[in-house]
Amino acid sequence: MPVYLSPTVFILFRVVGAVLLFWMIFPFVKGALILKSDLLRLAACGLFGVTVNQLLFFHGLNASSPMNAGIIMALNPIMVAVLSFFWLKERLTRKQWLGISIGATSAIVLTSYGTHTVQAQLGDFYLIGNSLSYAVYLILVKPLMQKYHPLVVITWVFTFGTFFLLTFPPLYGDLIQTNLDVIPWHIWLKIIYVVVGVTFLTYLLTVVGLKYVSSTAASVFIYVQPIFVITFSYLFALIGWSADYTNQITPSKLVLMALIFYGVHLTLGKRNFDEN
Repeated sequence: MPVYLSPTVFILFRVVGAVLLFWMIFPFVKGALILKSDLLRLAACGLFGVTVNQLLFFHGLNASSPMNAGIIMALNPIMVAVLSFFWLKERLTRKQWLGISIGATSAIVLTSYGTHTVQAQLGDFYLIGNSLSYAVYLILVKPLMQKYHPLVVITWVFTFGTFFLLTFPPLYGDLIQTNLDVIPWHIWLKIIYVVVGVTFLTYLLTVVGLKYVSSTAASVFIYVQPIFVITFSYLFALIGWSADYTNQITPSKLVLMALIFYGVHLTLGKRNFDEN
């Protein structure tokens, strides 16, 4: 993005490719029937977990940077905790509210002062919205994991997500302007990796994990994403697999990342890891 594909067209590739892969293995799952009473929740999961989530993430990443995306997504456990407080009426201690305040303040500072252009700041706000949308998805999808096979859930989530994406009007203008003939083979390999590795396998493994742990505990694994971003930024720049983003890894961003980590640590509390 945006040289070969617009963010919206890239999302179309990602979502349609993944939903086709899910439906290819769907017939091998036993007990695949869905109750009508759960269709609305599945549709909401598709909206927040796929359509809104992906649109905000890709447009945010296109305007911001991989480093900022990795840091902001570490806020996800805090957002899950806050939503659980208002939505599920879970009680939060003063220590947890302190953690939420530290994490939120650090994210605001990163967005307002750690980014130097208006476009990049807008991208950061998109990424915050993406993290919030994914937090909503984690809470919505958790009860479905107790009733159905994970593959059944994720297949229907992506089916509804594909439907909502196809009703997004800007998609068609971007699609008309896309020239697939100029995309080189190494870019196609990256697109295939995003569809198969980042989407199909990642979402499948997430719903399998949610069958055994709480949504808050699942969200904490995003905690390590900024560390992976930093590691792969240096590695891929070294071997020439991507542009060099290492100049965006500044001391101030590392401090804000550490503060967000600390805020997440305070927010989670031991009890969240004990939930099943």
